[in-house]
Amino acid sequence: MKWQKLTSALAIGLAAAMIAGCGGGGDKKAEAPKDAFQTVAAEKTEDLIPKAQKEGKVVVYSITSRVSKAAAGFEKKYGIKVEASDLKDFELIDKISTEGRAKAEGADCVICQDSGRVWGELLQAGYLQNYVPASLADKIPADNQKPLVFAYMNKVFVYNNETFASAPPVTNIWQLTEPQWKGKFFFKSPMQEGINADFLTMLTKPENAEKLAKAYEELYHKKLELTTKNAGYEWIKLAFQNGIMMGTSDTSMMESLGIRGQGTQAIGLLNYSKIRYAKTKNLAVGTLDTMQPLAGFYYPEYLLLVANAKHPAAAKLFIEYLMTEEGFAPWQSDMGTYSGNTAIAPAAGDKPLAEWSKLLVKDDPQYIFENRAEVEEFISKYI
Repeated sequence: MKWQKLTSALAIGLAAAMIAGCGGGGDKKAEAPKDAFQTVAAEKTEDLIPKAQKEGKVVVYSITSRVSKAAAGFEKKYGIKVEASDLKDFELIDKISTEGRAKAEGADCVICQDSGRVWGELLQAGYLQNYVPASLADKIPADNQKPLVFAYMNKVFVYNNETFASAPPVTNIWQLTEPQWKGKFFFKSPMQEGINADFLTMLTKPENAEKLAKAYEELYHKKLELTTKNAGYEWIKLAFQNGIMMGTSDTSMMESLGIRGQGTQAIGLLNYSKIRYAKTKNLAVGTLDTMQPLAGFYYPEYLLLVANAKHPAAAKLFIEYLMTEEGFAPWQSDMGTYSGNTAIAPAAGDKPLAEWSKLLVKDDPQYIFENRAEVEEFISKYI
């Protein structure tokens, strides 16, 4: 099962990190420095172009199929062929790991997600390297450069705003553990997508667990009685015991939740970019922006150089292109996708990421890498 594959990979990586970081034993968890990966020196665009054109092509692994649209623009602009492969997040990570260990030729650069695994298994291992284009360094915030964030995505709580036209049906995340919402919470299976496992892991981070505990008290006017390590674990336990509807696609779940005329009573934590279906598929979908203590989760998609790239100059030039407004155009039209280059505005009608970030839990790659295996093992008791 994919779940077992993810868990074992993280456990192995975590064990290696802890062994490397510990001296003579002890119980304290190892803490590797967040920037313990290689950043390749930036090159000027005018120096890259002739070298990239001499290489003639660039090979890209990507978790988004839209890279093919960007590739067409890049090929037209520079005359350099792009070979793009569209992969699921775990497929891409496994492929880069396998090729990296074997020192085999494969991709030159990647667009990847599942930050904990990317950080711990690919960057720390040296299979991927960071590259920040010189021409854009002043347009990309420092936090988005280590490593280079191609884009942020968000997943938010959504509901059928035709069924609940007068007011949102819930205002607090703990309500999803109540009997009236049994089997009515749509959530992509963490066995199918690392991002949702990351979200659950982030709920267990002490600062987020404290917010959850406070939200429980505000809702029920009493303290949360813990049967687990903290309020994050407690919410996970109660939510899964309440019969989460685990799907395999945010798209299909958005369609099921937002269908008109059926009186659908459900809540989903789904990719906000799917909100476009409200118009294109005539769905009734609203967001629970005021959900306490969080309205969802946001996470990075990284744009990184492969250490043993056969076409490094072309890869660097393609990375630079994707971080420009022209290169980002295939993604820019959708709400819920925010370029790491903050000079590129969000889609029309969307909030800026700076505003969303006040409402959402932020992904923490190091915490996820060090703790996700434990959270996955915990969740497995209730699936």
